[in-house]
Amino acid sequence: MLTTLTRRSIAGLLGAAVTATLARAADIQPSTPQPPTLNKVRAAIKVRNYDAALADLRTMEATTKTADVYNLMGFCLRKKGERPQAMTYYNKALDLDPNHKGALEYQGELFVELGQLPQAKANLAKLAKLCPGGCEEREDLEAAIAKADKRA
Repeated sequence: MLTTLTRRSIAGLLGAAVTATLARAADIQPSTPQPPTLNKVRAAIKVRNYDAALADLRTMEATTKTADVYNLMGFCLRKKGERPQAMTYYNKALDLDPNHKGALEYQGELFVELGQLPQAKANLAKLAKLCPGGCEEREDLEAAIAKADKRA
């Protein structure tokens, strides 16, 4: 059986070992900032910090030209009211991936905002082919078009 003094000594040694391990782990952490990720960008978008999201996306664009990056750039620009630039990035996303559901939805929503319902409906038709059983992108664009149709 361990005495109280022995238990305290063991606990003290374990505590010191844990502290030393944590200190070494902190020393090996990179001191340079980590590159932005799409998760970080999406978190900024969720709280409507479009400027921060765009800054990260522009950093990413320098090394990674993907439909996801361009789509999110278009989304942020559209939300900031920069519609022509948003359209440019949606087009870039769709040039890379003509079946990118997010870009089809968001570009369709931009068409709705611009009063270009035939183009929005063309995007919806593409989404209907991509998601015959339904998907969030299709449903969101359908709702935006239906709302615009009621106003017309």
